[in-house]
Amino acid sequence: MPLLTEVVGSLPRPAYLQAAYADYDAGKISKEDLVKAQDEAAEDSVTKMAATGETLVTDGEQRASSFATYPIIDTLGGAGLASNLAADGQYFAIFDDGHHRQLPRLTSGPFKYKTYAYENLKKSMPYAKGHGMKQAVIAPNMLYLLYPLNGEVGGYPKQQFVEDLVAECEKDIRGCFEAGAKRVSIDFTEGRLTAKNDPRNPWTGADLLRTFVDLNNRVLAKFLPEERVNIGIHTCPGGDCDSVHSGEVPYSNLLPSLFDMNAGYFLIQLASEKDKSSVYTQIGKHIRRDANGVKQVAFIGTTNPLNPDIETPEMVAADLEEAVKCGIPKDQLGATDDCGFSPFSIDVKPKHGSPDFAREIAMKKIAARVQGARMASEKLGI
Repeated sequence: MPLLTEVVGSLPRPAYLQAAYADYDAGKISKEDLVKAQDEAAEDSVTKMAATGETLVTDGEQRASSFATYPIIDTLGGAGLASNLAADGQYFAIFDDGHHRQLPRLTSGPFKYKTYAYENLKKSMPYAKGHGMKQAVIAPNMLYLLYPLNGEVGGYPKQQFVEDLVAECEKDIRGCFEAGAKRVSIDFTEGRLTAKNDPRNPWTGADLLRTFVDLNNRVLAKFLPEERVNIGIHTCPGGDCDSVHSGEVPYSNLLPSLFDMNAGYFLIQLASEKDKSSVYTQIGKHIRRDANGVKQVAFIGTTNPLNPDIETPEMVAADLEEAVKCGIPKDQLGATDDCGFSPFSIDVKPKHGSPDFAREIAMKKIAARVQGARMASEKLGI
């Protein structure tokens, strides 16, 4: 069986959709107008991704405010914020270019999703015309940050919040499979952030990595091994406005804890990593052949969504061949992109010049990755 490939999830929203989000927030257009633009962008995303040769496609998360906030808010401008959330929560991340993304703050219980990823998947499934689809969902640990870092929400202890959070995440994943998703990946971009210790963002110095690993495992424990084979974990140092938030944090701070999670596969940023071979070696050392009943597979990043330069299939193949040389078993190796191509709905992709051009580049990168994985499979005798 050739090396598997998989996209992370998001694509840049076209300029007309980003304008529609802004106009909706400003009260210039109706919700129906926004939905029409979202539908158009979602259909275009599915159709063009299918043409790249990718095995499983997505709608590029065109209907989501962001990869992190789709369950709780309609737009990044604040529309649709639930009544038990306030806008003044913790920063999710402060990026290297100086911009930040902020989460809401939970003010009362119970915690419930407003929107589930499977609801958007159901809307986009007809566009695939029989092509397999996957769906990305947010990790429970990102939403864990809605609860104040210190203290408690009155009448709603953190323990009860965590139980509700786990239940909602499980519901989101199950709903995706029931809607027809072949695979579901959990976005865990905050993994390396747990070791950044940024004084501007206190949670990054609160030693939360083990808490987050355990929280993800509580969700994964709800699924049988034959289900977890198709549940993945994505990790990266961020990818917003062509900038990162934790690229300086060594992978050794995240590994081997990453593989302590009992997921079937991992989508791991590596194309933009300075010392890829060292990380390949660490992955080969720590990846498990039996993670509570499933063999783990590492999909290594072979394309960089933050850089408009398009990788060649030969470059992709070379990375995969090097990964095998460094100790990742062939039957536990796959190829992915470093990150979603645009995890937030408002992202002008400054290094690309425009989100529309970035969409074109994304499709070419995906196609190159698919071709490169085929080349590597032939060379490796897979």
